Amino acid sequence: MSGQRTGWRRVLPTWRTVLGTGLLFLLLVVGGMIAGYLLVGIPPANSAAKAQSNIYLYSDGSELAHDGEVNRQNVTLSQIPESVQQAVLAAEDRDFYSESAVDPAAMVRAAWNTLTGKGKQSGSTITQQYVKNYYLGQEQTLTRKAKEFFIAIKLDREVSKDNILEGYLNSSYYGRNAYGIQAAARSYYGRDAEQLTTAQGAYLASLLNAPSAYDLTAHPENRPRVLARWNYVLDGMVKKKWLTRTERAGLEFPETRRAKASPGLSGQRGYLVEAVKNYLSDQHILDEDTLRGGGYRITTTIAKKRQNAFVKAVNTRVMDRLDDSRKADRSVRAGGASIDPASGRVVALYGGIDYAKQYVNGATRRDYQVGSTFKPIVFASAVAHGSTTQDGTRITPNTVYDGTNKRMTVSHGRPTGFAPANEDDRSYGPITVTEATDKSVNAVYAQMGIDVGPAKVKATAVDLGIPAHTPSLASAQGAVSLGTATPSVLDMTQVYATFAHHGSHRPYTLVDKVTKGEEEIELPEREETRAVPRAAADTTTAILRGVVDGGTGTAAQGAGRPAAGKTGTAEEDKAAWFAGYTPELATVVAVLGQNPESAAQEPLYGAGGLSRVNGGDYPAQIWADYTAAALEGRPVRDFDLQLAAGAEPSSPEPSSSDSLSPGASGSGSPSTDPTDSPTGPVPPTTGPTRPTVTPPTPTAPTEPEPTTPPTNDFPTVQPQSDVLERQMGWGWDG
Repeated sequence: MSGQRTGWRRVLPTWRTVLGTGLLFLLLVVGGMIAGYLLVGIPPANSAAKAQSNIYLYSDGSELAHDGEVNRQNVTLSQIPESVQQAVLAAEDRDFYSESAVDPAAMVRAAWNTLTGKGKQSGSTITQQYVKNYYLGQEQTLTRKAKEFFIAIKLDREVSKDNILEGYLNSSYYGRNAYGIQAAARSYYGRDAEQLTTAQGAYLASLLNAPSAYDLTAHPENRPRVLARWNYVLDGMVKKKWLTRTERAGLEFPETRRAKASPGLSGQRGYLVEAVKNYLSDQHILDEDTLRGGGYRITTTIAKKRQNAFVKAVNTRVMDRLDDSRKADRSVRAGGASIDPASGRVVALYGGIDYAKQYVNGATRRDYQVGSTFKPIVFASAVAHGSTTQDGTRITPNTVYDGTNKRMTVSHGRPTGFAPANEDDRSYGPITVTEATDKSVNAVYAQMGIDVGPAKVKATAVDLGIPAHTPSLASAQGAVSLGTATPSVLDMTQVYATFAHHGSHRPYTLVDKVTKGEEEIELPEREETRAVPRAAADTTTAILRGVVDGGTGTAAQGAGRPAAGKTGTAEEDKAAWFAGYTPELATVVAVLGQNPESAAQEPLYGAGGLSRVNGGDYPAQIWADYTAAALEGRPVRDFDLQLAAGAEPSSPEPSSSDSLSPGASGSGSPSTDPTDSPTGPVPPTTGPTRPTVTPPTPTAPTEPEPTTPPTNDFPTVQPQSDVLERQMGWGWDG
């Protein structure tokens, strides 16, 4: 009994047990590998290689669109230039000819991501990708991964590397419904694969990583990402000595031809299908590869009646009034989105004149500055954080700021170097926040943004619904308050839907139901969160009522309903915005200057015969027509607002002789003589009623009164207002 273990050692396995267990596990793994290799044969080509159609439905179940036929034409490897083959290898599998058919590390990583719900994982070899594309489906399951593993090993033993590469090039998806290198060459460059240049081949190879996102015709805002990927491919070719540094230096990015939509996706249908596909992919419901396999019925949230009303409003107010004899009119486009605030369902989406004529979606592109439609976010952030002016006065609608044109903003009594111009270089002197919102005074909101703190403003913007990765949102400093960021029309609609829903944020959805056969695909939960306190959202709504009732957005009164909203104009008049809402519907409209060939941004000066296009012109008119039609037959609802303490309307006006610091306190009444009045406002069909405002019993702010001066996250520099305006475009209006 002397060898018997005692104490804590009794609970530990012996070395014999550990060794035996390890050997048993190893035998099971080896046995499983052998069994898998013997049992899994190379199957015939999958049906997905001939892809079925997906059916897209309106919310009422009627058909919206369906995918077109697959565009594919096989070519031999000898017909593909060697440099193009090498570009694909540099992008996807640089050691293809010397490595094994499988990459165990990538397989383990992919399996782990599948188990943990992280979705699609790249890193498979070209052989594995070919097996997936040609022999199997696109579903992300462990069973499919296991089959892919064994078939790839078998294929590598029975088929030459050249044949595998040829099959891969002919079965891969390149976007634009193009399957295979030949179809891609025709679609993107209007030539056969054997005529492709090295630069063109590198771009097509780049597309394999993210076909839809890297098509610059559809997503011009993604150019930096595309160029980075293109350069990665070429640098890889240099590293493998397939391209000399001199040859590499002489290559320029090859611009593509315009995309051609299939006949079934013309008009608005293509924009809607594209937006729905991106939503399914972004939300990890169906990735691009799986969806491409086809056979899905997708019921969208788009209401057919409201969608048609949106198209009619844009055509009536803008498109039907354009004249090709005016150069500026040729570049006029529009984007729009409409969300039910209570449910977060996108009920209408306007993408552009015609998907078959211009591929880029005006509702989802993220490269136009939103201008002054961003200002309500600044005010909501101020109320939510209990922010104060430089002299310690709480920011409310009645707070008086200095609205002097090009007034240098200050922080801690020091100039920041940020001195934006007001529209038309007009100075206002002492002006309340309410009146400054009505007139969209840049000087006031620039200072308010500094008082709140740019970091807090950005955080509030993200909480309200603007994606954190939005261009310019993270990089802009003081100017972020004036709308230098470039969220999409759909992003901004979500922000205003959150205001309409009293500060409660529910992520938007474009999909009600997805089925394949009898299987219903599970949709993710859209958790409702508190973006800003109700008092902050409702107080913002209160001041935005004034913009519609007597400010820059009076054309929105044409909806004949209580409404709140904000106009905005981007730098160089490249976009004009109106973002507004009623209690039951939030809608944002942008009229965009967009080159008819390249989709690049163009100024709107002179468009429609106007000297300049403001948010209170076409956008507000479209908003009014659409909103009236979308809510036709429904009871008129008024806003139910609970204002923050100190936000009640105040009658005394500030004296023009008052001497104010940039953020001194005071009170004033809104002006009814806006400088950015729309051209030809639409008269209301009925006079909107004012909301019934019931201020709650004053409560303590969500954050304590600051005991130290507000901080900012940008460097303090000496005043250089003229230089700043020229470099940053801070002279736009609201």
